[in-house]
Amino acid sequence: MKLGRVVGKLYCTRKDPKLEGVKLYVIEVLDEKLNSTGRRIVAADGVGAQEGQIVFWVAAREATLCIPKREIPADAGIVGIVDQVE
Repeated sequence: MKLGRVVGKLYCTRKDPKLEGVKLYVIEVLDEKLNSTGRRIVAADGVGAQEGQIVFWVAAREATLCIPKREIPADAGIVGIVDQVE
């Protein structure tokens, strides 16, 4: 799992039908000290994250399973909201 900060929403006029109702967010990738790596990605939201929150996300095959009871075409998915990092 990797850390990121939600920095924006992505709106699509056309998308795969399997993504209907799925929120897509722009994530700023963070390192273990919560510093920006300068990289941004788009991730499907499986947990109800909001802009500004720190989240953890998964990539590859695991990302396709981030929405309960659905398999979606995604390369990154938000699977948790971070409360605290020590």
